[in-house]
Amino acid sequence: MASDTLLARITDYASRPDPYPLYTELREAGPVVRQTDGSHLVGTYHEIAALLHDPRMSAEPRSRGETAPRPPFLRLDDPEHHRLRTLAMRPFGPPHSPGRVDAMRDEIARITKELADTVQAGRQIDIVDDFAYPLPVTVICRLLGVPREDEPLLREWSDALVTSADVKPGEDATERTRAGDQARIEMGRYLLDLAEQRRDHPTGDMLSAFVNEPDPALRLTREELAETAILLFIAGHETTVNLITNGVLTLLRHPEQLDRLRRDPDLLPRAVEELLRYEPPVHMRERVPLADIDVAGTTIPAGASVVLVLASGNRDPMRFPEPDRFDPTRPDNQHLGFGSGIHLCYGAPLARIEAQAALGALIPHLGTARLVQDPPPYRQNAMLRGPRHLPVHL
Repeated sequence: MASDTLLARITDYASRPDPYPLYTELREAGPVVRQTDGSHLVGTYHEIAALLHDPRMSAEPRSRGETAPRPPFLRLDDPEHHRLRTLAMRPFGPPHSPGRVDAMRDEIARITKELADTVQAGRQIDIVDDFAYPLPVTVICRLLGVPREDEPLLREWSDALVTSADVKPGEDATERTRAGDQARIEMGRYLLDLAEQRRDHPTGDMLSAFVNEPDPALRLTREELAETAILLFIAGHETTVNLITNGVLTLLRHPEQLDRLRRDPDLLPRAVEELLRYEPPVHMRERVPLADIDVAGTTIPAGASVVLVLASGNRDPMRFPEPDRFDPTRPDNQHLGFGSGIHLCYGAPLARIEAQAALGALIPHLGTARLVQDPPPYRQNAMLRGPRHLPVHL
């Protein structure tokens, strides 16, 4: 098939179990491949990394001609992106709250142990529903101060928002965009109400910190607070669910590496980095150039849609020797699993801790485990790729 239909084939649900042959085709077709809809795909590591650091590449919806409500900082350019990201970081990480994530380690270990204690030999479990989803959702709810009993409601809104952001060429996105906008409104209203309950009555969570910021110059507006809280909830669990689930699937497909990690748990941090390269939770990002940009001899015109296929860059043999081999001891593993540049994943330190804790707790139970279905059923989303269920018999 022609390379100008690659995006359509990559996003086709039939490709979800294994898009990597298409990524190979993308890299071989050139650093930049124009599609029939006028968009441009970039699938080689060095070109993706350069574009992620290029200030001429915009993440803003209005660069695409969209007239959406105010976007979260993930979809803003500097200087506004820097301002909002800095304010959002104040109660989360250094320099203002350096202990926030580290203080969660014991809590994460306790939650993980509770979930792992339900894993018993001789029965079937779903890694997603029984483990990979409950862990990060519980953690982000604790961080934000969201009551656990409200989690199903937030999951429904989150699913609608993630679906609305997916890349689907040739599809009329009107309905899923409308559903996403409605979910954003309802979720934002809920989180603002929750924050207001903590005004002058802080409870040690991030919503409390946002709403009780004493310096007027450092306060988020109501709209900014709503969008930031929505982003933190979604980003705080969606990608981590995929990271944990893809990790278990990869280890069960590579029993020799599973056994190696069981014998040497100190390898786990490096194994998580390799999983972020080998089976990343985020496969692509969309950007729009604000000016004509030359990439490896191809001119991408201003205003065109550019899809940076991060997962393809992670398998680029020009950057990673034997890229299709899963190697937990891989050196110099500067993957694109958390993106790069100014939009480098805000929650990467937390995601690493959660993935290490989850896999560390599960690995002792996986020695005689077998996949009930391989490939498993995948989520519809091509951008945030991962199994919807992962049934495993222990």
